[in-house]
Amino acid sequence: MIRFSEEQAMLLDTAREFCQKRAPIDAVRQAIQAGQPLDATLWQTMVDLGWLGVTIPEIYGGLGLDLADTVPIFEAMGRQLLATPLLASTLAAQVLIANGSDDQKNQWLPKIAAGQIATVALTEANGAWDADQITTRLNQSASGEMTLTGSKAFVLDAGVADVILVSALQGESLRWCLVDTGELPDGAIQREVVIDETRRSYSLVLSDLSIRADQILPGTAFKKIELAAMLLITAEMSGGLEGVLAVIVGYLNTRKQFDRLIGSYQAMKHPTVDILMGAEMTRSYLYHAATVWRDETDLAVVESAVRMAKCCASEQFSEAGDRGIQFHGGFGFTYECDAQLYLRRALWSQYQFGDERHQRQKLSALLF
Repeated sequence: MIRFSEEQAMLLDTAREFCQKRAPIDAVRQAIQAGQPLDATLWQTMVDLGWLGVTIPEIYGGLGLDLADTVPIFEAMGRQLLATPLLASTLAAQVLIANGSDDQKNQWLPKIAAGQIATVALTEANGAWDADQITTRLNQSASGEMTLTGSKAFVLDAGVADVILVSALQGESLRWCLVDTGELPDGAIQREVVIDETRRSYSLVLSDLSIRADQILPGTAFKKIELAAMLLITAEMSGGLEGVLAVIVGYLNTRKQFDRLIGSYQAMKHPTVDILMGAEMTRSYLYHAATVWRDETDLAVVESAVRMAKCCASEQFSEAGDRGIQFHGGFGFTYECDAQLYLRRALWSQYQFGDERHQRQKLSALLF
């Protein structure tokens, strides 16, 4: 079942127009060449549009909408390869909403809605992210002092963030810790080299970092945070599929061979139609997952819908990106070809929180 809310329809129109205007492919390339600095003007415009506060309750300065209502925004961003701290900050807000105390919510949610950047450190240095594979530890000494020790990878926008929500184990219990980046020692945050050059990805090394009691969130919810990350990444992937399809169609309608547009050949037409069908299928799975997220209370049902969407997106986007390279011939293997930017995004997204094989393994346990 797929049901669009009025908010989704409104945000889709606004987000598409905004992203197409503010993130043409030339601007994406310029940002990559400059090292992906934070565009403060762009970020402030997104804050002014209210996108940072979409899921934050009204009492904390947000709009009080559902996470599903942000899907059109991330879909539009994915189409243009627009990478901003919105994904990281939205996930951090979800952690606080689900697990934070009233004081912690009062302190941080209004700041996030107003544009302060927050992020989430979910993935361990070895690439694991499941709750039962966390190696980062929150330890308590005999004197009662709390310290945080461990290493995290793929922490989006950590280099520009004000606060990081870190997952850790305290004994056998999962905990979330608020880490102010201003309190971290030099070298704790390091830029990572990842295949998707539009991303700002960082490692985080914590060595006996002192943690106060008010930095530890009382809640222990983890599964829905993982699913939230998958839902939003899938939305970006759905948009990316549209983007690479547009690149392909534009080239097929421009390039000539033997005095004919290459798009007139069946060998090009049929795979392109396959990509279109894959994009439509991915979008259907995505908005089904968004509908279930908004309407369903059974977490197992939500998990099944989100994993099916992520599975489909992982498979279809990587295939479309690969075809985009092939269709451009020798030019497709050069850095100047825009299709390779989408393939890089597809490969990075494919393995975030599990590729299609991982998702099918998880789904087999949920469905059978």
